[in-house]
Amino acid sequence: MFWEVTKLRISMILSAIAIVLLGFGLIYGILGYFFGFSNAPIIITASLILVTFFTILQWLFGPALIKIFYHLTEVEPTDPQFGWVYNLVQEVAYYNRISMPKVYIANVPFPNAFAFESPIYGKNMAITMPLLRMLTPEEIKAVVGHELGHLKHKDTELLLAVGLIPTLLYWIGYSLWWGGLLGGGGGRNNNSGTMFLVGIALIAFSFVFNLFVLFLNRMREAYADVNSALTVPNGAKNLQTALAKIVLSTDPDIIERYKKKYGQIGSMLLFSGFHVEENIPSYKVQELVEYWKHIKVSPFADLLSDHPHPAKRIQLLEKLTHTQ
Repeated sequence: MFWEVTKLRISMILSAIAIVLLGFGLIYGILGYFFGFSNAPIIITASLILVTFFTILQWLFGPALIKIFYHLTEVEPTDPQFGWVYNLVQEVAYYNRISMPKVYIANVPFPNAFAFESPIYGKNMAITMPLLRMLTPEEIKAVVGHELGHLKHKDTELLLAVGLIPTLLYWIGYSLWWGGLLGGGGGRNNNSGTMFLVGIALIAFSFVFNLFVLFLNRMREAYADVNSALTVPNGAKNLQTALAKIVLSTDPDIIERYKKKYGQIGSMLLFSGFHVEENIPSYKVQELVEYWKHIKVSPFADLLSDHPHPAKRIQLLEKLTHTQ
């Protein structure tokens, strides 16, 4: 178990460093070619300030949009209907040794749980109504342990920072592309055709770097699973069954589809889906968990997802059950 967690931490650190160094190295080389290597840092700094400004605005005021989109209602500890949810989140926050976030109920028709924060809106934790009806209190604790792990690990800030790289690549690529259309710039290598093609190439690279960011995000999600397993009593087992319930709630026949065609469930936030079936038989839950435990997942199964393939998550959690 110790080696699994250590390996995950090292992989996250090295991946973040690699994305930043590779991205800035590529940008510096291209700008140096067109405008001179002495001018490249100035252009990079100006561009970085611009994209950082909009990213900070997103970070600061994004929670306001989340509250509107998810129809969030804040829960107080004295709430006669949902006070127990507040107490449950408070218990998990105590396990994680973090300050108590604001707790919200989301009035949307799909199962989900998510945490978000900003300097203006503070720490927040939201749970949707279908999730509350579908899971046991112990399973909800495990899900909350995952989400509070994101707050504890500052995942929002980290991913926004690393996400500056593909945004910067796109912005500079678009500028070069536009400069090529206008006949080149004032640099020493201002051939408009070359600039146009390099601009297109940089825009393409920005999408490639987004895949790298997704890869890092999947590791952060796995690390949040680890947090739940290590801080919440029986968190690993309960998170396994919670994940299975939510996947099954979106498609009761998913096990059969997994067996017929090697499965992918697409991108999830933590848990997501529509057309929810809330009463999932326990035998189906256990059958899916056992199935996930023993299948071999393709390295490309979750390439375009911001979360790991469910089987990968279950298999990691299974390794952590031995610590509880």
